[in-house]
Amino acid sequence: MDAAHMRATVEKYIEAVSTDNIELIREIYADNATVEDPVGSDPHEGIAAIEAFYSRIHGVGVKLELTGNARCAANSVAFPFTATTQGRTLEIIDVFEFNADGKVVSMKAYWGA
Repeated sequence: MDAAHMRATVEKYIEAVSTDNIELIREIYADNATVEDPVGSDPHEGIAAIEAFYSRIHGVGVKLELTGNARCAANSVAFPFTATTQGRTLEIIDVFEFNADGKVVSMKAYWGA
């Protein structure tokens, strides 16, 4: 997988969540993707479930900001960022796994108290 494509997808993800852009979310994920946010919770499976997951934060004003460089290896990228909403900030690390078509097939979010 091309590292430049993975980094561009990370940037697109940051923009999509920060602007409530479900169309961009749809572009990022494969139809059969899974989202586990946070790791240990029940995964959201398939694009419809993923869209529903991101729609829950629509209008809340979540803003994401990268806090370090994305790290690419094989078909995966890990990246640290903050998510800020309503005066609360979470430090998060996400890991995307890509398919051969360059779509995200697995997203895992690592965060907690």
